[in-house]
Order: sequence, then C-alpha cells, then structure tokens
Amino acid sequence: MFSITVRDHIMIAHSFRGEVFGPAQRLHGATFLVDATFRREQLDEDNIVVDIGLATQELGAVVGELNYRNLDDEPDFAGVNTSTEYLAKVIADRLAERVHKGALGEGAKGIAKIAVTLHESHIAWASYERAL
Repeated sequence: MFSITVRDHIMIAHSFRGEVFGPAQRLHGATFLVDATFRREQLDEDNIVVDIGLATQELGAVVGELNYRNLDDEPDFAGVNTSTEYLAKVIADRLAERVHKGALGEGAKGIAKIAVTLHESHIAWASYERAL
C-alpha cells in the first residue's frame, strides 16, 4: 500500500457534556495539528498516490471550514461532543466527499483509504481511517 500525508492545523473552541470530561465541560480552546493520509494499492499512471498540491489545498479548505470557530455554535455539531476522534472522522468524511466530487483530480479515484490524525499535543493524538 502506497501513501502520502499532508499537514495543516486548526484552532477551535468547544465544550463537552459528561462527567468523564471534567474541566473540559467548560468552554475551552484547542489547537490541532492535522495529518491527512491518502492510501492506494497501486500508483496512478504518473506514479503518484495523488497530486500532493491538490491534497494540501483540499485539506486546507476542509479545515478552513472549522478554523477559528466555536463548534458549540455550529449547526452541524448541535448536541455532539466534538472529541478529537469525532473531528478526525468529520475531516476524513469531508475529504472523501471531495475525492468523490473530483476535487483531487481524476487520479485520486484510485485512492482506497483516507486516514486523518489530529494531534492534540506532542504526546496525544487520535485518528480515523475510512475506505473510499
């Protein structure tokens, strides 16, 4: 399996419901380093996984929709605990939509999987991987 990874970051505010979250039940900020990995079995006719420039551009567009937002105020997240794991899935699903719509080029149609990792710090991160 071949892969490429592109990186961006987001800064959000949010709060959680549930005792398990302790003080994070209060509104707080979070900055995430975001890695998006695109995987495929065989390279395309240009011997690449996907155009790295387009992958970077589309990841930037997806995280741009979340950046500098209070997720508690966003209709898409009403009633949802926007955990690191959950946000990794949201970003992966939004990237998959862009692949299906052709935003990453025709060659991207051969991508088998997308994995998104959100790094909360240098010692903690969460990931979500999905098939296309």
